[in-house]
Parts: sequence; C-alpha cells; structure tokens
Amino acid sequence: MKNKVSIYFSVLLGGLLLIGSSCSKESDEGNKKQPSSIPEMDVSILTTANSWVYNNETETAALITDNGIAHWKKPATKIRTYFRVDKLGEINIGLKAKVLSGKSTVKVTFNGESKVIEITDSSFKNLFAGTFTVTQKGYHFVEIQGITKEAIEFAEVSHIVIGGSATKGDLYYVKDDVYWGRRGPSVHLSYQKPDTVGDVVWFYNEVTVPEGNDVVNSYFMANGFGEGYFGMQVNSATERRILFSVWSAYSTDDPNQIPDDYKVEKLAAGNNVTVQNFGNEGSGKQSIKLFNWKAGATYKFLLKAVPSQNNSTDYTAYFYAPETGEWELIASLRRPKTTTYLTRPHSFLENFSPSMGDKTRKVSFTNQWIYDVNGTWHELVKAKFTADATARKDARLDYDGGLTDTGFFLKNCGFFSDNEIIDSFHTRTSTSIAPVIDFDLLPK
Repeated sequence: MKNKVSIYFSVLLGGLLLIGSSCSKESDEGNKKQPSSIPEMDVSILTTANSWVYNNETETAALITDNGIAHWKKPATKIRTYFRVDKLGEINIGLKAKVLSGKSTVKVTFNGESKVIEITDSSFKNLFAGTFTVTQKGYHFVEIQGITKEAIEFAEVSHIVIGGSATKGDLYYVKDDVYWGRRGPSVHLSYQKPDTVGDVVWFYNEVTVPEGNDVVNSYFMANGFGEGYFGMQVNSATERRILFSVWSAYSTDDPNQIPDDYKVEKLAAGNNVTVQNFGNEGSGKQSIKLFNWKAGATYKFLLKAVPSQNNSTDYTAYFYAPETGEWELIASLRRPKTTTYLTRPHSFLENFSPSMGDKTRKVSFTNQWIYDVNGTWHELVKAKFTADATARKDARLDYDGGLTDTGFFLKNCGFFSDNEIIDSFHTRTSTSIAPVIDFDLLPK
C-alpha cells in the first residue's frame, strides 16, 4: 500500500510540473506580442508636426513627410517626437504604425528607459510599447530607433500615441498649422519710446549672439521699424548675411503685382551689397550683404527714416562690425505712398526653417537709443516681450525673453520648458552713455 501511494504522488507531482512548464512557456510567448488588453492611449500626436530626426536637418526634411514618418531605412537614425505635460505619473506610450511588408523591431525610448516593439501589420494600427514614468513637468520626447527590418524601410509612423495619469492635465503639442508649428514660435521686443519724445530720425541697437546659438536658418533682427526690418542671419553652414528690407505700401505677396508707383526704389547701396525684390511675406525691396559675422562678438546697427519727396519716405541702414572698425552703408531705400519718421522700434528672433524647429537659439540686445528731429539722443530702457500666433495659441511653449545683466534677450525653439509671460514688460539698467556718431561722416 505504501508503494502505491508513493507512485500516486510521483505521478501527481510530475503532472503539476508539466502543467507549470507549459504555463511558463505561454507567458514567455505573450511577452513578445501585444498584450491582449492594451492600456489606454487616447491622445494621438501627429509625427508630421512634432517630430525631428535627432541632430540631422537633411534627414528631417526627407523623413518627416506630410503623412508622418516615412522612408526610414538607417538603423542609426533617431527620431524624436516632442510634447509637453503638466502632470507627473505614469504614461503609456505607443506608435500608430505599419510596415510595407514582413516584420520590423523598433526601440522606443522615454526618459532614458527603452522598450522594444514589433511591427507586423501592413495597415496603420496602434501598437503599445510600454508604460513609463513622467518625473518632471515640461517638455519630453519619445525617441524611436530601428533595430531589425525585413523590408527596405523600418516602418511608417503617423502618430505617437500616449495615455495614462500623466496625460490627464494640460497637454501641449502642434495640432494644426504644421508649417508654422514646426518653425516654432517667433519672439519680439517692442522698445517703449518715452512719451516726451517727438519724431524719431535714428534708431541704434547692439546685438550679440552667444556662442553656440548661431543656429542655421535663424534671423536675429536688430532694428525693426513700422515698414521693415534690419538684422543678421545664418543662411547655411557656410553663408551669413546682413539683411535690410522695406515693404511696399501695396499689399501683396507677389512683387510682380506691385504697381510702378508703389515700388520701393533703391537710392544707394554699399560695397558688395545686393538689392533685389522679395515676396511671400508681403513684398518690397531687400538689401543683402554677405558677411561672416561671429557668435560672441557684438555688432552695431543704425537705421534712419525721414519723410522725402512726393509723399515718400527714405530709409537708410548702416552696420558696424568690430572686424572692420567702421560704419558701412548697407542701403538707402525709398518707399512711395508713405510719409513718416521712424516708428515702432523693435527686435525679433525667428527660425525660418521647419527642419530646424528642434534647435534652440538665443540673442542679446543692448544699448538701445533713438535720436529725434531736435538732435537729441534718448535711451530706450523698457521693452514689451511678445510672441507670435504659434505661441499665443499654445502650440509651442518654447519661447523666452526679458532681461540680462546688460540688456534684453530673446530665445526660442528647441523644446526648453521655462518661458516668459507674453505681453510682459521689462526694464533694463540705464547706461546713460549715448552713441558717439558723426552722422555727416557716414558713407552716403
């Protein structure tokens, strides 16, 4: 009887071990597939509006299409999709993706933690990657990187999908106006003219781009006025410009549509300055000087505006570089159908390429002065910080501006989390040292 009991328990134990082994194998297989119950991911973030290839402008332009991420072939490519949260906690992350054929595996990283996801469907499907933790408020990114693929491309990804407790507060990302959303917010400083000052003839400003902030496709606009703008650009890795533009009083984006009596006229141009028509943002005449200005150096801008003959106004722009040590004429332009002195002195900072909206740039403006019709300099120590429609509708919150130790600054793009209140006023410390300029000696 004792032997029979032993045999019985041996058979029973063996069966339990066999059952346990079978259950463990099924669990392992389940870990390689999508869970039977996918966690909540009820927020869909357009990759076409919110994604960039990390540190690669050329790939960004090629891979981020009107339909989302496509043509994605290189394992080294890292694609980041940005959004901002104001709550802490768990966040479920996935992709709305498809493969052309076969199977791909992709690494999904958030806040330094990575998961691997398998994509097999040839039509778009929401795929859960994993649950992560948001430990601080502000901007975050989801990074995807290809691991293996059977087709020529890893996948097409139309959306990053998220959910969970961390997404239950305010969420910020670009939902529409994709072109402007990808360019990022433009920011401005409007210098406040003292009430006691009459008509203004001259506007003086000094500009410094800190080292590392001279990002390609940036415009650091120093001397803005009611009818145009004057500043410096980074146009490519090898080209930089000083740009002075005056809009026509005729409203059109096509310079060819401007009637002759509304066309801005070139009166004079400095050495190696090209004067030409421009359009697509209003139309008028622009003056371009190729000049390899340097980050970290301070450049001076001087602008004149005076009424001229036959209901017109003449605008003249001068540029001073420490490399040359003298004032240079950029151009003198006449705007018909306008009689005015200089109005609305301001500065702005913009990124003019959607592929560079993930890069931060910053600029400092110091020592602003205006010179009136009575021959007196007046210091501008107060400025209003403003931002464009992209910022005002909360599509992008990576904007900042205000005071430095010596003046004002503007900063935008790159998905930093601290920002200034739009329409806030800032007052810098007065220097009380007016520019020393002999206007009669300036080049004509």
